[in-house]
Amino acid sequence: MKNFLTQYRNHLLLHFIILIWGFTGILGKLITLPSGPLVWYRMLIACAGIGVYLFVSGPKQIPKIKNMLLYILVGFVVAAHWITFFESIKVSTVSIALACLSSTTLFVAFLEPIFYKRKIVWHEVLLGLVVIIGLGLIFNFEPKYHLGIGLAILSAFLAAVFGTVNGILVRNDKSKIISFYEMLGGVIGITIYFLSSQKFEVFTTLPTFADLIYLLILGLICTAFAFVVSVEVLKYLSPFTVTISINMEPIYAIILALLFFGEEEKMTVGFYLGAGLILATIFTNAYLKAQKRKRNLILQNNLL
Repeated sequence: MKNFLTQYRNHLLLHFIILIWGFTGILGKLITLPSGPLVWYRMLIACAGIGVYLFVSGPKQIPKIKNMLLYILVGFVVAAHWITFFESIKVSTVSIALACLSSTTLFVAFLEPIFYKRKIVWHEVLLGLVVIIGLGLIFNFEPKYHLGIGLAILSAFLAAVFGTVNGILVRNDKSKIISFYEMLGGVIGITIYFLSSQKFEVFTTLPTFADLIYLLILGLICTAFAFVVSVEVLKYLSPFTVTISINMEPIYAIILALLFFGEEEKMTVGFYLGAGLILATIFTNAYLKAQKRKRNLILQNNLL
């Protein structure tokens, strides 16, 4: 009974975290700062939050210099991913950005075989083609949001890159340490960009009081807190359970967007058909992976 309650509590906690992640799009829409300064503040606050957590949680762990520099470089990619994501929201809608961001699965299907040196999984490629059809529907029925769609697809590609790379890096150090240096890398990368291009926007554009509150929520709760708790639930829930649950994020985000912004977030029927097609591929992929996992377990048991 105690084990059941623990599992149930952690399932609820996981979905609460996914709901928080879905809320990032809402905050991106509410914050009046341009995308560059917005992400700079977000990563700075998240870096500070995770840094405090590392300081009070136990013995200090410093990665090797080579690994540290690699994490910082990946942080540049994370920063670019978030900037293009928030810019997509600002020039289109939360629903558009989140629906197109679901195409991350397509890019992962092609990137994983390269980084992990494994064969291409053809059902992933096929599902990726279905995602393209879904994106095509969105493009055709939402012509005024082409820039936002393009930025969201670029953001999805960048998410696939750093997500795939992180799958390798996590073998070297704990994920909270990697995340700290990636957040730090993002701050450094954005700062270098603004200084080298002589655009001092990030330093001269100060957040309003409302923006500051939203940024603290975004940096501390939606990024630092959500990350730490997501790692904690992995002690009790399998990675597969966590992965398939995260597929609910676009659905939560689109529902939240409709609740917060109403008419502004209402799209054409074609958009919902395209978004539905993309989400269907995500769940189909999760189901096929679950079946493959079951077959592998049965095979292992038969060999024992």
